[in-house]
Amino acid sequence: MSFEVSSMALFALAGLTIVTAALLYGWQGWLALKMREAEMGHGEFAPSPARDVGDAPAAARIELADLKERVRRLEAIASGVDL
Repeated sequence: MSFEVSSMALFALAGLTIVTAALLYGWQGWLALKMREAEMGHGEFAPSPARDVGDAPAAARIELADLKERVRRLEAIASGVDL
């Protein structure tokens, strides 16, 4: 009876070791992939050509229009005019 329990414990430990080794191997592979992406500039945070060329000026114009609207509202509040 005790041999069965100890052999089950050993098999469980061996299985846990195999699963842990496989997970660590996969983790190292994922890290290596992310390192290669970062070196090549193709990662998640790498600048894309579309973002560099088209979106930045449009976003700047929208932000500038928003700031102008805020200034206009603040000037109206300062002069006592309701919008």
